[in-house]
Amino acid sequence: MTGLSRRAFTMGTAATLMSSALATNSQAQVPTKIRVGSLTLPVFAPIIINIMKAQKFDTKNGFEAEVQVYPSFSSYYAGLATGEIDTLIGGPTYFQKLRLEGVPLQIVATGATLADLVIITKDPAIKSLADLKGKQLAADMGSGQFQILSIYAKSKKMDLAKDMTLVNANFAVARAQLAAGRVDAAMIIEPIATMMMKDDPSLKIIFNANDGWKEIAGTTGWELVYAMREDTIKKAPDAPKKFVAALADVTKYLRSDLDGADKIAVETVKLPPGILKEAVLAKRWDFDAKPAWDATERKSIWDTFERAVAAGFHPKLPDEAIIYAP
Repeated sequence: MTGLSRRAFTMGTAATLMSSALATNSQAQVPTKIRVGSLTLPVFAPIIINIMKAQKFDTKNGFEAEVQVYPSFSSYYAGLATGEIDTLIGGPTYFQKLRLEGVPLQIVATGATLADLVIITKDPAIKSLADLKGKQLAADMGSGQFQILSIYAKSKKMDLAKDMTLVNANFAVARAQLAAGRVDAAMIIEPIATMMMKDDPSLKIIFNANDGWKEIAGTTGWELVYAMREDTIKKAPDAPKKFVAALADVTKYLRSDLDGADKIAVETVKLPPGILKEAVLAKRWDFDAKPAWDATERKSIWDTFERAVAAGFHPKLPDEAIIYAP
């Protein structure tokens, strides 16, 4: 072999090895992709994931969040059930239902406390849930929030279906029904509640679910938690911890730069300026992401499952694997 050919061979081999090393390194740096469900409504699901993406908390924690937006709650949950997405935020009792139906999901993190679930009225004579007996309440009867309200009511020897006239309405319709005077009160979530009270200062909150839950359970309850598909976890065992870490960063951001968070909500879900900030400062829009496998959070979520069974919403408890453990 001539000196030239040896030199060419050596350079070619080195180039090949370098290309191989670069390709391997590039592959190693490709972050895990986690498909996250979101909604077109101005609620927790889109606001949280929009903050995560805007602040790059996903890539900071070693994954890329791919957002899939749905127009309705039914299609949103169906996306998780069919495997179109990997994770989303939702009601713990709804995840209980899905798990009992065979959907392979595990709860990985807490999300929203029950503080944003309220009942609003403009009637000064109505001061509590008990005062709604014989009156009309607009509520989304298929929602996890309605299950929470029913669980509380039953603890007070009340049957919502018998003691008052229920008007089945999603949160937007319930808002319109109350504004038009067609019902006496409405079950509402934030930030819709804050927008309503801005529009009509005569409206008042007569029930806050977080206060009610503490009354019957002695601890903070979770309106919304995050569930992730088991097949996603099997493919990427570190996905839950990475995702929970990014959610924890969102929690910190909401507490350290509320003006920045409010701006993101204005730009992405078109909330009026100041609405998110006001709801957070009023301690009604309370996002607190913690690992679901921590003892305190696990106990609180499981207590919700037990109360849902006792109230007749589900035939039995789910298996313990519904709550993820590393």
